[in-house]
Amino acid sequence: MDVTHLAAVDTARAARVLDEVRSAALSGQRAPVAPRPVIGQSWERMLRSGVDPDRGLRSGLLSCEEVQRRRESSTLRHVLPVLREGLLSVADVAHHIMVVADEEGRVLWREGSPPVLRKADGLGFEIGADWREDVVGTNGVGTPAVTRRPVQVFASEHFVRSHAAWTCAGAPITDPRDGRLIGVVDVSGPLETMHPATLAWVDSVAKLAEARLRERHLRSLERLRAVAAPVLARIDGRALAVDRQGWTAAVTGMPYLERLTLPKSVSAGMRWLPALGRCSLEPLAGGWLVRAADEPVTRAATRIVLDLREPRRRSVEVSGGAGSWTRELSPRHAELLYLLAVHRAGRGAADLARDVFGDPARTVTVRAEMSRVRRYLGPLLDHRPYRFAESASVELLLPDGPDAPFPHATPPDPADLPPVPPGVHAAADR
Repeated sequence: MDVTHLAAVDTARAARVLDEVRSAALSGQRAPVAPRPVIGQSWERMLRSGVDPDRGLRSGLLSCEEVQRRRESSTLRHVLPVLREGLLSVADVAHHIMVVADEEGRVLWREGSPPVLRKADGLGFEIGADWREDVVGTNGVGTPAVTRRPVQVFASEHFVRSHAAWTCAGAPITDPRDGRLIGVVDVSGPLETMHPATLAWVDSVAKLAEARLRERHLRSLERLRAVAAPVLARIDGRALAVDRQGWTAAVTGMPYLERLTLPKSVSAGMRWLPALGRCSLEPLAGGWLVRAADEPVTRAATRIVLDLREPRRRSVEVSGGAGSWTRELSPRHAELLYLLAVHRAGRGAADLARDVFGDPARTVTVRAEMSRVRRYLGPLLDHRPYRFAESASVELLLPDGPDAPFPHATPPDPADLPPVPPGVHAAADR
């Protein structure tokens, strides 16, 4: 049963059904219907993290000064007019409010129907409040930030009981330059204002905001290209101008490279970069001038160490004849590389989608994430299927104990694994 469609016909009945589902889930009993997967998975996270379903938790509000500082430094400020134009006129008439939170779940902007704003105050849904999922439970701000997908939360789909009189629809907003989450836009209101089309509406406006950010990025590359053109014209050899995220504005003496993976902390001087080897980095207005000092790096004699021992500090270290570098991994990238390390013959996009999401149809998401992984591992990853290059030595460092680092990932069947090739290792410690 899809309660979101039932709610459009009979809000009260849908709320009663969800209240029964939530009560059964919390008591360990059999529910009359299963919760939607995105909601059920969120509830499981809440139960593991110890969020109180009867009271939740309210952290302190940010000061006015800190809210203003975050507003001025957030990329979200550039798309606030898009969000207002797309959402506020309808939200006010429909007795909703628009909430914009940063990547940490802190509410930075909140506008819309005055009566609904006053009701939101009673829930602590205020400017400066912390609405991360592991603080206030399943909700239209924190849950989209965790899942990185639009989520509608209706009535008792909220984990904390006091939020059950609300309906929320939120969508993440990512920075098109690096895929990083920069915030969430949410439309919320009283239970009776719920409509199944709200989620698609909010998601479409979030995508418009991302498109506006993409336009800003292209304009910034054009400005950098104008600055770099006379500099590159005087250079013999391979060089390129990139912005601070590594996106290429112009090249000389080499094939066009869409994006160059830069160190997490970039500074002028000699550096080793995966795609080019030893390079000199010089600052330009809005980016960097990168001069290649060596021939392009090859895959020979490369050692890859995938360190998963600390859940909050997972990393990949690559070393070879041209130098070494380390990169911290997001939880999703760490899980994908772990799967490639244990499935050494490789995994197709559908296989990885099944492993990670339990849904082999989510290949678009997998391909997008693997494209981001290949930006920094480059020739060290093959595809069709995705796998580590045969010439690379791979070492997998796992935490002590019997638990797998990613308990929800589909593990390989030992009988299906090929013999371990030379240079592929697993260890609990170095």
